[in-house]
Amino acid sequence: MSKIRQQRTAEQLRTVLSELFLRELSDPRLHGLTVTGVEIDRELEHADVYVSALGDESREREVMTALGSAVGFLRRELASRVRMRKVPQLHLHWDPTLAHVQEVESILDNLDIPPADDNTSE
Repeated sequence: MSKIRQQRTAEQLRTVLSELFLRELSDPRLHGLTVTGVEIDRELEHADVYVSALGDESREREVMTALGSAVGFLRRELASRVRMRKVPQLHLHWDPTLAHVQEVESILDNLDIPPADDNTSE
């Protein structure tokens, strides 16, 4: 499978899943959920789906539990909306990227860097 087709398929899955999370899922635990990325294997059989709850890291456990029960619905909807021979198995993961960004920003904000000396040695 070409890398371009693999990336195109992953992006298509990300778009459809985002739409499903936004409009179709009625579980209140999944409100405000964002699909941050999808990686798919070369055979298009397994897709790693990364999700985040808009910076609310405290919801990780409840979101992942709700997603575990919704995975069948998600695959069925993907099958009806995406033209593929076989819909990949979805492996749902919490995306810690936003938490890491906030942590790095916090560290950078707390650094005490003295101003540089403008005197050059002659």
